Amino acid sequence: ATGQGVESIMSISLARRIARPGARALAPASRAFSASPSFTVEFDTPFKAYMCDGPGMSSVEATKEEVMELWSTMYKMRRMELAADQLYKAKQIRGFCHLYDGQEAVCVGMESAITWKDSIITAYRDHCHQLSRGDSVESIMAELMGKSTGCAKGKGGSMHMYMAKNNFFGGNGIVGAQQPLGAGLAFAHKYRGDGSVAFTLYGDGAANQGQLFEAMNMAALWKLPCIFVCENNRYGMGTSTARGSAMPEYYKRGQYMPGVCADGMNVLAVREAVKYATAHCRSGAGPFVLEFDTYRYHGHSMSDPGVTYRDRTEVAGVRESRDPVNKARAWLTDKAGVPEAELKAIEVATRKSIDAEIALAKAASAPPDSDIIDCIYVGQNPKMFVRGCDMSKSHGEFGVSC
Repeated sequence: ATGQGVESIMSISLARRIARPGARALAPASRAFSASPSFTVEFDTPFKAYMCDGPGMSSVEATKEEVMELWSTMYKMRRMELAADQLYKAKQIRGFCHLYDGQEAVCVGMESAITWKDSIITAYRDHCHQLSRGDSVESIMAELMGKSTGCAKGKGGSMHMYMAKNNFFGGNGIVGAQQPLGAGLAFAHKYRGDGSVAFTLYGDGAANQGQLFEAMNMAALWKLPCIFVCENNRYGMGTSTARGSAMPEYYKRGQYMPGVCADGMNVLAVREAVKYATAHCRSGAGPFVLEFDTYRYHGHSMSDPGVTYRDRTEVAGVRESRDPVNKARAWLTDKAGVPEAELKAIEVATRKSIDAEIALAKAASAPPDSDIIDCIYVGQNPKMFVRGCDMSKSHGEFGVSC
C-alpha cells in the first residue's frame, strides 16, 4: 500500500504539470484531492524585500498531502544525489559532477508554484532539475555513466541535462552562460503571448558575471517575464560570499527591478516567494530577482572535498538546524500526525526504487562510436565532413557542409 502511495503522489504531480500557464502546480491541486485539515507552518526566517512589499507572511497553511508530496520528492532527490556520489567514488561516473544535496527545497519549492509551461535554465548543478521536469532516475544515472539510454544519449554527462519538451533548457557548463539565454527564453514567452515565465538560475559566484547585468538591463527595458534566481549556497567554488562579493545581498542586484530574499532551506518559503514573483511577471510588470539562502553539503564538485575553505562543524551545524528534507519530515510527524513507520516505509520504497533504476542504467550499453558525429546539427547531411584527430580519421566527404 505504501509503494502505491508513493506512485500516486508522483503521478498526481506529473499530471498537474499540463495545467494552464499560471496555474499553481502543487498546493491547490493537493487540496483538491485532500480531506485532511490544514496546519500552520511558521517561517523561522522572514522574507526580505527590495522595491516591493514581498510575500510579507510569517507562516503559511499546508495539508498533509501537499507536504508529503514535497517531502517525498526532496527525499528522492537526496537519495539520487547520494547514489551519484557513491558511483563517482567507484569510478562508474567520470568527469565533472556537481551535486545538489542540501539545495533540494529550491528546486521542489519552485516547481510547486509553477507548471512545465514555464521555462527553466540553470548551470551545471542540474540533476534534480532534470528529475523535477519529468525525467527518470534511470535516464539521469545513465547519462552520468555515459550510457546510450541517458537523457543526452550518454554524450552530455553531469553538466548537460536537457528536456526541451518540458521547457527545461539545461544544464550549462560555462559559468553564467545561462543568464542571457534565460532572458531570451523570457523574450520568447512574451513574443508568443503564452503567459509563461522564464526562470534563470545561477549561483552566488556567477552573480558577479557581467553578462547577468546585461541580461537584466534588456529584461527590464522590454519588461520580460524573467525571474532571475540566485541560489546562494554561500560559496562560489571555494570562495565565500564575504570574500567574493562587495554587496552580497543578491536580491538587490537588479538595482532597478524588485527582489525578494527567502529561506532556501524551507520548501514552503520558496514556494511562497516564487508565487509572489510569478504574479509580478505574469501581470506584465517586468522581471524580478529572487535570492534563496541555501547550502550545499558536498564541495563545489566531486573533485572538491569541501573542507579546505570551511570546516566539518559548519556543515554538520547546517545539517542539524536547517536541513530542508528533515524540516519537511518534521512537519509531517509533529504537525500532521503522520506515523514514523509510514515515513520509514516510504523511505525504504524510495531507496529500493532508486537502486532498481540504477541497476538498469548500469546494464545499458555505451553509445556506439558512430554517435560521435551525430547530432552536431539538426537534420545534418549524413555526408557532412567532420574532421577527425587526423585527416585519416575524418568522416564524410571533404567540402560537404551540414
